[in-house]
Amino acid sequence: MSLKLRFMLVAAALILGASLLAWYSFQYMAERIVEQWGRRVAEVQVQYDSARLLQPLQREIALAQQMANSQVLRHWIRDPDGPGLEAQAFDEMESFRRNFRGNNYFVALRESGGYYHNNADNAYGDDPFRYTLRANRPADAWFYQLIEEGRDFHLNVNPDVELGVTKLWVDVLIRDESGEILGMVGTGIDLETILAQIVDIDQQGITTVFADYNGAIQLFRDPRFIDFASLVKPEGQKRTVDLLFDLSRDGERILERMGRMRDHPLENPRIYTDFVTVDGKRHLVGIAFLSSIGWFEVTLLDLDEVMPVSSFAPAIGMLVAFMLVTLLLFYWVLRRLLLNPMAALERAMVGLRQGRRDVALPRGGGEMGGLITHFRDMASEVIRHTDELEEQVKVRTEQLEQLARVDMLTGLLNRRGMTQQLEEQAARATREGTCFGLVWVDLDRFKEINDTRGHAAGDRALCEVAELLRTGLRPYDHAARWGGDEFLVLLMPCKRDDLIAIASRVCDEIADKTRAGQGGITVSVGASLVQPGEDLYEALQRADDALYRAKESGRNRLVVTEAE
Repeated sequence: MSLKLRFMLVAAALILGASLLAWYSFQYMAERIVEQWGRRVAEVQVQYDSARLLQPLQREIALAQQMANSQVLRHWIRDPDGPGLEAQAFDEMESFRRNFRGNNYFVALRESGGYYHNNADNAYGDDPFRYTLRANRPADAWFYQLIEEGRDFHLNVNPDVELGVTKLWVDVLIRDESGEILGMVGTGIDLETILAQIVDIDQQGITTVFADYNGAIQLFRDPRFIDFASLVKPEGQKRTVDLLFDLSRDGERILERMGRMRDHPLENPRIYTDFVTVDGKRHLVGIAFLSSIGWFEVTLLDLDEVMPVSSFAPAIGMLVAFMLVTLLLFYWVLRRLLLNPMAALERAMVGLRQGRRDVALPRGGGEMGGLITHFRDMASEVIRHTDELEEQVKVRTEQLEQLARVDMLTGLLNRRGMTQQLEEQAARATREGTCFGLVWVDLDRFKEINDTRGHAAGDRALCEVAELLRTGLRPYDHAARWGGDEFLVLLMPCKRDDLIAIASRVCDEIADKTRAGQGGITVSVGASLVQPGEDLYEALQRADDALYRAKESGRNRLVVTEAE
């Protein structure tokens, strides 16, 4: 055998070995990159799916809690035969029905077992009484189970046998002033609608699952896996998330991790990721515990569809073919067209794996150029998809933050939003040496409005006062609904004459311009001028004392106090 042939064979073997090494090295690096990016995509997807569910649910939960606190319903429950109380209660129910997303409600009473319901078609508007709950009937076990546990709030997917509907139910207990349970109110969200809008969306390779406190599946694109009526089922008979995995050890590991996230949230990451096998393929699972509703959000990513590594195979084949053809020039070609670009590509992969998005990709032609193009396209697509998800999460987060700072009824700042403004303005007053004013506004005899004219009239009274505050203040002042029928106005900057003038005008305009159904509304106003560096709590208390003196001296008046 000639030296040339032996050299050619050795060179071919070296090139073949180098090609195989390059193939496995690239595959290994690509899989690591895909794994790292997959975890990031899973975390962003979990946040996005959680925000899409929480945004509509939190509104429904807040409305149900307001309904459970309705004084009109409480009066009727305590005195069901009282004159006119039933009609007022039915009007109150209808008022909430029109505001619920699904335009339906239910009211279940503990003492009589009466179940009242009206649907989106208003089929039972004239007579919402549907049937009587019985403790010995399995279909009604959910009600008595929640009463026994004393859980003020609960979510579950459950079929109503009597009504013939299956919905995602929001259940809130009604309690009287002593804490005794009077019954339960809530609303139902159409299961098919919420599955279509939140779970079964068109995202290739992404599966979304929502499970309850114990891991029982509540929302899933295949209704056969949903564990209906989970509340009354014994452990061991529920359809839990481990049914989605091929291997029992995967299911045991995921359920154990969910339990730890639920029971020890501070000791575990907010979002947990792991690899599992589903339908014979490796999936990346992301899990988050939504403590506000007591559910888990589980996202399954099929990495072969979301970020396929197989798309690089043609480029590697071309690389191997080219290296075999250029046998005599393998070293120069290997160094120029493979080793140097591969080193740069590896640096780019490492940079991407570390989360950098501005990594420099090498330029090249031929097979290596095609490989770089494929990688650049994949990286661009992953970055674009991640940016879109992060932007959507950012928008949803900003919306939720805004809702958290604004009172839902009046549109003014709520207590949390005003507290932030007070702290900022107090700090600014200290820096600039300026005074600012605090004005407490409290509706006179507001309880009488609710008791005599109903909850809706009370809401209208609050909205009228809020609108007058919104339009009557200076553009740089702030007004908030502090709680119940009490408003707080922040005047910044402010002098004593301005404080008295603005507070007097607010008092007069409310008395002159409000109606709220029958008669005008009057307010008692307490105001105080806050000096630079003064303790904010003491200033608030001083203004509150002024409000108390205004109410004690006959209401519908202004009392102004100053620091000693």
